[in-house]
Amino acid sequence: MELLTIGAFARAVRLSPKALRLYDELGLLTPARVDPLSGYRLYSPDQVERARLVAWLRRLGMPLARIRGVCELAPADAAAEVRAYWAQVEADTAARRSLASFLVEQLSGEDTTMTVTLRYALRTDRGLVRESNQDVGYAGDRLLAVADGFGARGEPLSSVAIDALARLDTAIPAGELLNALADAVRRAGTAVGEYLAANPADECSGTTLTALVLSGSRLGLVHVGDARVYLLRGGALFRITHDHTVVRSLIAEGRLTEEEVVSHPQRSMLVRALHGKEVEPDLALHDAVPGDRYLLCSDGLHTVVPEEELREVLRSVDEPEEATRRLVDLANAGGGPDNVVCVVADVVPG
Repeated sequence: MELLTIGAFARAVRLSPKALRLYDELGLLTPARVDPLSGYRLYSPDQVERARLVAWLRRLGMPLARIRGVCELAPADAAAEVRAYWAQVEADTAARRSLASFLVEQLSGEDTTMTVTLRYALRTDRGLVRESNQDVGYAGDRLLAVADGFGARGEPLSSVAIDALARLDTAIPAGELLNALADAVRRAGTAVGEYLAANPADECSGTTLTALVLSGSRLGLVHVGDARVYLLRGGALFRITHDHTVVRSLIAEGRLTEEEVVSHPQRSMLVRALHGKEVEPDLALHDAVPGDRYLLCSDGLHTVVPEEELREVLRSVDEPEEATRRLVDLANAGGGPDNVVCVVADVVPG
């Protein structure tokens, strides 16, 4: 089979010779042969398909290191990897779109959004199986938060994390909101680490932490772990957080289906939590629209009560206090296998 010069190969696959040299240096697309005298790179026609795949993935914006992994996979697995990558791109783009809109309004002085307030209720319950309650919540005029402790020190750690966030229940300029949330999570992580250092345990202990903070008509979201935030808007229920669990990572990678999660042995294993080590939280901005209803809850609720039942309670029950009571009752009717904490908050005109 006649080999192609780098120029001919570049024209065939629509990549520049410069890009081909880079991919060779990175081990991503190695020439079939390098002329020992001239040093010219020569490529086989059999490499055209791989080169075109690299070019397409680069147009998607996929990092070179990840492209290398995709190219080594079987077609079905490669397709799943591309699907997982693009799902993450779309999620990241949505978060950046909201942030971009906010920055445009702030910098141009065009922020005409109205001020809103929250009408809220909080409820926590030990459930029917656990001997203690490691779930803690907070509901105030500007701060809504839930924390789910785990391990031998889970009960105090969830309270430690919530206490570190409590100072956010005050007026925070919109331009400082995300930084304030990031700083608060760092404080919470430090407080958790200090508590564990002073009170070591034989097993891993820590806590999840998920919160919404209101500033004007913006809600800043910070999230670590597998508690969830749902938004009821126009009768439809949307989950606006991503679980930091092993099974959710497998779903995102296309290696597990939603139906398989229920029986998966690692369904509760966290990949991100506050446990004494540095952690990167999810941060996002959302518009707080009058008529919206938010639910923050621990996994003791959302793993027991199907989303359709959550939606029905949130849609049909007017008062947040009664809605939280009904939600906890549903969790206990489902066996109450875990502690539950939930906050229901309505966005109303200021």
